[in-house]
Amino acid sequence: MTTIRYFAGAAEAAGTDEEELSGSTVGEVLAAAEAAHGPRLTEVLERCSVLHAGRYVDDNSTPVTAGSTIDVLPPFAGG
Repeated sequence: MTTIRYFAGAAEAAGTDEEELSGSTVGEVLAAAEAAHGPRLTEVLERCSVLHAGRYVDDNSTPVTAGSTIDVLPPFAGG
């Protein structure tokens, strides 16, 4: 299992801040999240940055190992 942590709007869309999901790649874990939480989360994920083990991921085929963490960070506004 991989821990996925949601922040800000992603947490709202998922209805949770953190959960454990299965998958062998970042894409599989995110697909499991979308299947569990529906189209609202899918829409939010399209705009999010994803980190695996603290590093930015731009390739959903990036492998994950049991016990690793994926962070889902929506865009932040500030000034």
